[in-house]
Amino acid sequence: MNIGVNMLLWATSVTKEHRTALQAIQAAGADGVEIPIMEGAPAAYRELGRLLDGLGLKRTASMAFVTPDVNPVSPDPACRQAAADSLRWLIACAHELGAPVLCGPMYQTIGAFTGDGPTETEKARAADVLRGVAEEARQAGVTLAMEPLNRFEAYMLNTLADAAALTDRVGHPNVGVLFDTFHANIEEKDPVGAIRAHGRVIRHFHCSANDRGIPGQDHIDWPATFRALRETGYDGWLVLEAFGRALPGLAAATKIWRDLFDDALNVARLGVPFIRGQWSDAASARI
Repeated sequence: MNIGVNMLLWATSVTKEHRTALQAIQAAGADGVEIPIMEGAPAAYRELGRLLDGLGLKRTASMAFVTPDVNPVSPDPACRQAAADSLRWLIACAHELGAPVLCGPMYQTIGAFTGDGPTETEKARAADVLRGVAEEARQAGVTLAMEPLNRFEAYMLNTLADAAALTDRVGHPNVGVLFDTFHANIEEKDPVGAIRAHGRVIRHFHCSANDRGIPGQDHIDWPATFRALRETGYDGWLVLEAFGRALPGLAAATKIWRDLFDDALNVARLGVPFIRGQWSDAASARI
């Protein structure tokens, strides 16, 4: 098991300028970081990977489709092709970065709605796009982890059951699901029960407080969550994801209007030991 910290709290494009924050995250006890891939060439991520190697930090990667012209479920074939091409670029960047997992809502554009739930045609389109790049991801050593989002951000996948069904529809071992405790807190009637029922598809895990602040200073039932996750045999990444107001555009997108902590680095300093302790305690509770 590895514990990581999502770098979207500091930047949408991580560079050597973020060395101080990266060093502080490593000093807080994190095994690695999650790097957003939103722009740039694969070579830039190769260079970033070298920097992370030098700091002793492992890494995963995250993504999002943010414009309607890049959308796996669009009725326009050109938009679907653009999404497939974007996924191939993302896979290449993740490979050069040295990230074994690429996660995010890779099944639709964030914030794009039709006014209805997903249709069978849209589900088929999403599955086709993901299936079309899955083997390339396998060859690159990258697992694709689809992230169900809450209903205010997406309509295609809102629950782990939704995501499990799409995973089965894609039918490739390199495509699975990212479970995020923030979104599950909104959408699942029983988040712990959902993990027990569909944990077989979980390939990545975000530890996100119900208010987007520091895990452990919230009302997520971490002991029960980790007991259920351990019961599935999961031993992958636990990535802390929090959001602040340092990046105005991202703060607006994530609806962060107030400060949730006095220092962004406290997400790592307080959150990493909390999550590590909870994960360890969950093992003892199952004996």
